[in-house]
Amino acid sequence: MARNKDGDASSAPQEKKQGRLSQIRDVYRVSKQADPLIGWFMLLSFLVVFGVLLVIGFLVKLPWIFGIFGVLFGILAATIIMSRRAERAAYSQIEGQAGAAGAALTSIRRGWYTDREPVAADVARPGDINSAAMVYRALGRPGVVLVGEGPTARVQKLLATEKKRVERVAPGVPVTTMRVGSGDNEVPLPKLASKVQRLKPQITKDEMALVNKRLKALGGLRAPLPPGVDPMRARMDRKALRGK
Repeated sequence: MARNKDGDASSAPQEKKQGRLSQIRDVYRVSKQADPLIGWFMLLSFLVVFGVLLVIGFLVKLPWIFGIFGVLFGILAATIIMSRRAERAAYSQIEGQAGAAGAALTSIRRGWYTDREPVAADVARPGDINSAAMVYRALGRPGVVLVGEGPTARVQKLLATEKKRVERVAPGVPVTTMRVGSGDNEVPLPKLASKVQRLKPQITKDEMALVNKRLKALGGLRAPLPPGVDPMRARMDRKALRGK
């Protein structure tokens, strides 16, 4: 058994277990602020799973065994429900804010290069960030993904311009464009990350690293935003996404 400097048994496993429980409590507490019904849905999912397995247990004359499985799978079901509703609550907090698309893209962790900052922007009225059209960029094995948010006409123009820039420095690399929104041919914000991740791989990891270097050479934001305005003020609540 591992011991610390004083010769006491290490408490790392206990601390790790307490860390998980604390994490779950934090997720629940944060999510409940945006979704007051989350506790009831968790309880309902637990009772349904437990009840079904308990009934099966009585039918096969093994109620205790199936009852134990019912508790375990009921807790699992409640945790999954908490995770899904916590994710939905996190997106509801930033939806409609400037920079929401960038925040959603940065929730993609493994296998992608993402940046919270837009690579292009068009502000119609100085000082009004809510009227801005912005484009964000992500790079993965499916190629380059450009995501636009804001007024449709100006976003489409920005996406077309940015696509040409990418194709000049990375010829032959697939470039996919998307618009965030609830209209036709638009991707709802909560589904953006999953839609991007479901794209079919087209390039290798080595090619992806090379393309990333070329994209960095393009520089960042081409159109300046109003001074003092933070286009990335939308913040994804990481605690609410830890259950993913």
